[in-house]
Amino acid sequence: MTGGPCLLIAQEEEKILTGDVSTQETTEQSAKYFYVTTPIYYVNDVPHIGHAYTTVAADVLARWHRLKGDRVYFLTGTDEHGLKVARSADEHGVTPQEWVDKVAPRFQEVWDLLDISHDDFIRTTASHHKVGVEKLLNALKDSGDLYLADYEGLYCVRCEAYYKADELIDSGGVEGAGHLCPIHKMPVEQLSERNWFFRLSAYGDRILAHIEANPDFVQPDTRRNEVIGFIKQGLEDMSFSRTSVTWGVPFPFDPEHVAYVWPDALANYMTAVGYGTDDARFERDWPATVHIVGKDILRFHAVLWPAMLMAAGLDLPKKVFAHGWLLVGGEKMSKSRANQIHPEDLVKEFGADCYRYYFLRDVSFGPDGSFSWEAMLDRYNNDLANDLGNLASRVLNMVESYLGGVAPEVESPKSEHIQALHESFATAYETYADLLEKLDFDDALVALWGFFRACNRFVEDTAPWHLAKSEDPADAVRLKEVLYTGLDALRLAAILVSPIMPGAARRLWDKLGLPASPDTPPLSETLKWGHFPPGTKVTKGEALFPRKLASS
Repeated sequence: MTGGPCLLIAQEEEKILTGDVSTQETTEQSAKYFYVTTPIYYVNDVPHIGHAYTTVAADVLARWHRLKGDRVYFLTGTDEHGLKVARSADEHGVTPQEWVDKVAPRFQEVWDLLDISHDDFIRTTASHHKVGVEKLLNALKDSGDLYLADYEGLYCVRCEAYYKADELIDSGGVEGAGHLCPIHKMPVEQLSERNWFFRLSAYGDRILAHIEANPDFVQPDTRRNEVIGFIKQGLEDMSFSRTSVTWGVPFPFDPEHVAYVWPDALANYMTAVGYGTDDARFERDWPATVHIVGKDILRFHAVLWPAMLMAAGLDLPKKVFAHGWLLVGGEKMSKSRANQIHPEDLVKEFGADCYRYYFLRDVSFGPDGSFSWEAMLDRYNNDLANDLGNLASRVLNMVESYLGGVAPEVESPKSEHIQALHESFATAYETYADLLEKLDFDDALVALWGFFRACNRFVEDTAPWHLAKSEDPADAVRLKEVLYTGLDALRLAAILVSPIMPGAARRLWDKLGLPASPDTPPLSETLKWGHFPPGTKVTKGEALFPRKLASS
């Protein structure tokens, strides 16, 4: 994000913590627009945890901005054209359309399983998308940046991309393998045909100037440096059409050619918000705030996509954030390596909330990271069952035992322990909110869990079980103050954890007997101490996160 919005966020957070927020200011801040996208995923195979890693991160951002009261649009979907999809369909003995109609719903099923709150699921076979792609191709031709030429090159079908010979890796002596794609480690193919080319070489200096003027345009910094280095090596024009493939969007001015999969796919970010079909909406909702992508497709999003938009005279997205790969056994997941792990297998064992928490807490969102079943079990038992789950159980159990399960009415408590907890919350929230905005999810969760641990220390330090045994009337008042503060802390915990673990937040909210839901915006109205309604009936019920044994 740029400095201006960050300053506004900081000012808003200060007002939240002090309670100094006017209705007019809240309304104005709620008008902020946030448009987040995932890549659209190839439908040559079913989704694995790598796809879900990106999508959960985008969902957390979308939920966070909704919680703040922003107007949010969250887009995901499937990329259904191209040679790779056509070959997958042929391997399964069906037409390409039959194949994509079978696989695309699998992505939607997994997103439902993971509690993904996308506003739209776009498919590149949709009619409105085709209209937008045709409009973009016409715009590129009108700009003079499309031209016909013959091309021959080394092509990776899985990447849907051409490679230079010096970008390939050696086959290691495998007979008949030839040179291999650096990402998939599969043989490339020699392709030759007459194509429409996009004049990408004309846009290197303009893209560099944009990156220099907008340092946050490509993030994190290591990826920005990678993009700058790539551009400075010199950009080559790119083949934008195919005649050997019929599965795609035909060029409106040359129907014998179909669009290369990347200009088709990248256009989805605009066609979803009205490009080619709803000018008023497109004018209102473009550009995107952030594209979240994997590092293997960074160059398409941070070099090709900006060049296309510049050629068409359109605004660029505000940010492209490229995360690393999820590795299994030290390697990127791939169908060809038979090392894919599917989300439903982990959700069955740990639940969707732990799934979402683990991948954002245990894998830094930027560099490569490794999945570990043992690490996921540790996070479940230590962070979820112990820190958060045990806190909820202790507080709710004591309210049931000592106060008949009813939230007490208290004066504004001002004890030393309570004030210290309020200060701990203020520090944790400020850090958590700032880091979420920067997509630094693991450090954001460290900060939030710091508050949960402070809550557990508060319970130990105030010892409600001793206060409950005392016959001193002053201790009876203190008992109510302590337990009321504990309930209020759980209410705040449910609100702040809701973007990360929406299911757990809802379950905790229900235990607290509160109306509406924990993700009701805006934060400026909900994130204040002393707002737990006295007289509310609470229920301990089952553990929020029952402990798991290593052998389960």
